[in-house]
Amino acid sequence: MACLLFLLLTTLFVAQPFQIPSSSMEPVLRAGDRVLVNKLAYRFGDEPARGDVVVFDGTERFGEGHFVKRVVGVGGDRVVCCDRDGRLRVNGRAVDESGFLGGDAPSAVPFDVVVPEGKLFLLGDHRAASSDSRDHLGSPGGGMVPVEDVTGRADWIVWPAGRWTGIGRSGAYDGVPAADGTRG
Repeated sequence: MACLLFLLLTTLFVAQPFQIPSSSMEPVLRAGDRVLVNKLAYRFGDEPARGDVVVFDGTERFGEGHFVKRVVGVGGDRVVCCDRDGRLRVNGRAVDESGFLGGDAPSAVPFDVVVPEGKLFLLGDHRAASSDSRDHLGSPGGGMVPVEDVTGRADWIVWPAGRWTGIGRSGAYDGVPAADGTRG
């Protein structure tokens, strides 16, 4: 009984497994992978950062259930796609996403958005197969996801056993300045 109670409390407050339902995050995450989501990652003052892979409740904005996407823009950021070289730009800085896009273009649909404070602009890594913030720009909320809807950060692939690995934040956004022009 104590073990069951421990497992229940851990799942409710600390870490929760989620199964990846689609190919929208390939090549990093594959359909059928199970990830462990760190529910404490953003509970003590930290906020989602550009490059994090997050799980969020998309019921109000994306459809029924939870979704997994990469944070591309945070409150105040201007996210534009695409520049003359076909790259995503955040706060005027081109982002080299080649390390996780797996050959996809950053977007087949142009966009230019400013992310409201307290919201996130989220994209799948397999852009050609992802329904994400781009697809909901004309919807209520403008495709942005409130930070409070984030369940946690996907930190580990835990199944299948041969794919056990940490996910980690992408360094592709490290050189992007904060929305106010300072280094972010």
